[in-house]
Amino acid sequence: MKPVRIVAPVLAAVLAAAGVIWAAGPALAAGPTATFVKTSDWGSGWEGKVTVANGGATAITAWTVAFDLPAGTTVGTYWDALLSVSGQRFTFTNRSWNGHLAPGASVSFGFLGSGPGSPTNCTLNGAPCGGQPPPTTAPPTTAPPTTAPPTTAPPPTTPPPTTPPPTDDGLPEHILTGYWHNFDNPAVELRLRDVPAEYDLIAVAFAEATSTPGAVSFGIDPGLSAALGGYTDAQFKADVATLHQRGKKVIISIGGETGRVAVNDPASATALADSLHRLIQDYGFDGVDIDLENGLNPTYMAQAMRALRSRTGPGLIITMAPQTIDMQSPSVSYFKLALDIRDILTVVHTQFYNSGSMLGCDQAFAYSQGTVNFMTALACLQLEAGLRPDQVALGLPAGPGAAGGGIVAPTMVNQALDCLARGTSCGSFRPPRTYPGIRGAMTWSINWDVTNGNGFARTVKPHLATLP
Repeated sequence: MKPVRIVAPVLAAVLAAAGVIWAAGPALAAGPTATFVKTSDWGSGWEGKVTVANGGATAITAWTVAFDLPAGTTVGTYWDALLSVSGQRFTFTNRSWNGHLAPGASVSFGFLGSGPGSPTNCTLNGAPCGGQPPPTTAPPTTAPPTTAPPTTAPPPTTPPPTTPPPTDDGLPEHILTGYWHNFDNPAVELRLRDVPAEYDLIAVAFAEATSTPGAVSFGIDPGLSAALGGYTDAQFKADVATLHQRGKKVIISIGGETGRVAVNDPASATALADSLHRLIQDYGFDGVDIDLENGLNPTYMAQAMRALRSRTGPGLIITMAPQTIDMQSPSVSYFKLALDIRDILTVVHTQFYNSGSMLGCDQAFAYSQGTVNFMTALACLQLEAGLRPDQVALGLPAGPGAAGGGIVAPTMVNQALDCLARGTSCGSFRPPRTYPGIRGAMTWSINWDVTNGNGFARTVKPHLATLP
């Protein structure tokens, strides 16, 4: 949405229609400006976006945007900025990577607001956000801090404001997800109906790319069928129905390590949606899992998911299983896709393994995989960047053989869940708040879990029932 010049007599109507609060008038001298837009509003809360633009002739090396909110209105989740609060004054400063703005450049940050009010009295680096002459008090002469605020204090017990959840997905509040192999490898081979009862959501791995860009197909792998002494498509479909009778959900996963599904234009987005719809009708799948490890175009994948949902209805389950590196910043394609479709997204199971060390939401330390800190700090990154707690789950390997690195004892998964949901059992990293609605855990894979004695499912699933 482009900034608009607001004329006083129609101010209220413009605000109601467009959600624009501050804008620079064209008669003002060129210079830095900050423009606010409400990108969505659901009555009890809203999502805001602030764009900082450098209309001057010299570069900006750092920026600080501050504004007031009326009593009863506050800020919860935010992304691409750091936040400090004093009473009803909210001050956002740049992150280490987005503070420098060359002439003509711009950058945006966002946040969720709770309550009916809107920002007022905005300043950018001490001057009015619309670019008017600065007030009599001098602007700050030192750059704002670029390190995250301390996270050592006990987190509050309430989660950040969230958008209303989508239509019920038919799953428990806290779920255990596992991948089922449609191939033959050193793990135990299983018929779908033999998946252990602890799993709530079963992702069938994988649909295969076809010669038509974007389109996918599915059928029981011949090697798996031979290993099981004969397993047909008809038997698989019957097993899907059996799992439905047990209250389970079954989705088809696209991608995987060797997956070559490419959705890079409108035609391939349509082909993916059409082919997935056929598979859902034919096999009885409840939705789709996006597990692409070889590139993803968020624009056209979002188009495909929305087209598919328009044909299947609001009960469609959409999950994602990005690699950890793909969820390091909201500007990265996978993260951007998750935020772009969060109104229809069920859950993101980030793969917290095969990752090395990564930054968490404090942006201060590189946490090592295989630790409680790694799981909590990186889950916090997603939770504080705009995903609801019910849209975030922890993805871990099911023991030896399942991954090359990042394997943890299932009890450590429970510790990480407790840290996120309750603020207990944390390592040295403590999230800035608690997230009682954290969705649960995922494992790669059901087959490896069975191979290793079902330790993952039998440890994590009962613990999920104890979460708030």
